Amino acid sequence: MSDGLTRALLRLIGAIQLVLGFLYLLAPQWLLAQMGHSAAPADLLYPLAMLAARFIAYGIGLWWAAGEPGRHAPWLRLMALIQLIDLGAGVVATASGTVTLALSGFPMVNAVWIAAVCLQAGRRPRGTGDLAMA
Repeated sequence: MSDGLTRALLRLIGAIQLVLGFLYLLAPQWLLAQMGHSAAPADLLYPLAMLAARFIAYGIGLWWAAGEPGRHAPWLRLMALIQLIDLGAGVVATASGTVTLALSGFPMVNAVWIAAVCLQAGRRPRGTGDLAMA
């Protein structure tokens, strides 16, 4: 994948995270309804707002990492991990009948391509180390 395409895809992923974050923060019930989910009980709006903060922070981080993906490999690998956990949760929820494939299919497909892009972009040249987060 070319550097330009990688950077563009990372910015797209960042934009997706920002949109989800602001919607979960400012209009969670509307977002859930648009996705076909049940309305959240009022007491779940607080944890959804906390989730929104993480979407927003990762969205900003992905825009930042897109400038020099190799330098931000740990962040990109962590985003891939988030997506793989999302995929696993979707598979379990769908297999158990908690949600239908109509609700989980699109997010699971997104989890696969986002994880793949982040893993590819998070590759580092040998000898550059793995521990620094910046």
